[in-house]
Order: sequence, then structure tokens, then C-alpha cells
Amino acid sequence: MRLRKMAPLLALLSLAAAPLIAGSRSEAAFRKLQSLAGEWEGKDDHGMAVKTNFQVMASKTAVMETLSPSGMEEMVTLYSIDGDGIALVHYCPTNNQPRMRVVPQSDDVKELSFDYQGAGNLKSPSTGHQHHLVIHFVDENHITETWTWREDGKETPMVFHFTRKTK
Repeated sequence: MRLRKMAPLLALLSLAAAPLIAGSRSEAAFRKLQSLAGEWEGKDDHGMAVKTNFQVMASKTAVMETLSPSGMEEMVTLYSIDGDGIALVHYCPTNNQPRMRVVPQSDDVKELSFDYQGAGNLKSPSTGHQHHLVIHFVDENHITETWTWREDGKETPMVFHFTRKTK
């Protein structure tokens, strides 16, 4: 009988704790992104050189990535906590700004899979733009990024394998 009386209270407490748990997941994932600070170099799936740089900024509330694939202009992506998730804005040489978001499912982040939310300066949904990003944390010195370009309904992945540059 006592348990029956406590059930509503336990349910209320679990609902109240859910945002805190989700918030801690986004904070843990954001700390993982912050841990990438520094210079990285690697290759794409075609063996071409690629480099990227992660910089923690704005009182540790944002991470800026500057990605430089071989033969392409550099791109800038800003990551920040957005409630229970992490949001990004990607500044592309094609002059559009896709927005993506992920809600981490665990405190032990092995991968972040960002989904398209919209874009600034995109003439139509069929116009070419970055539509998806997966960051796979191999270990503290190795990551893989898979960017998916979408144009006219066709998706083309670009895979970059990075190693932390040591001084």
C-alpha cells in the first residue's frame, strides 16, 4: 500500500530528472568535442591530404572547426550546446549555412550523428549543401568525420580520417 502512494511521487521525480540526465549527456558530448582542440591531419577515402583544427572559444561555450580538404576551400563549423543536444552551423564555400543537431544517447560518447535542421541562404532544398555529419571518436588521437553532401536528392559521403598532430 505504501508503494502505491509513492508511485506518483517517483514518477514525478523521474520526469524532473530526465532533463538533467539529458543535459549531462550533452555536456559530456560537448566536453568530448572540446577535447579535440588542436591541429589534426589525415587523408580522405581517396588518399588525398586533409587537415582540420579545433579551437575552444567564447568562454568555452563554442568549438570552432576549420576543415581544409585537399583541392577545396576551407570550411568553418561552429558547435555549441543546445539544451539536451549539440547544435552546429556549417559555413560552406557554397555560401549556405546548414544547421544540424544531435541529442547524445549516452555519457560515453563514441560517435555523434548530426541531422539536418535547416539552412541559411539555401535557395531550395535541392540546392547542394552539407546535410549530415558523423564524428566517430576512434581514440583520443584519431577521429573519422563523414560529411554527407546532398544535391538534387542525391547524397554523396565525404570521409576524412584524422590523426592528432603532435609537436
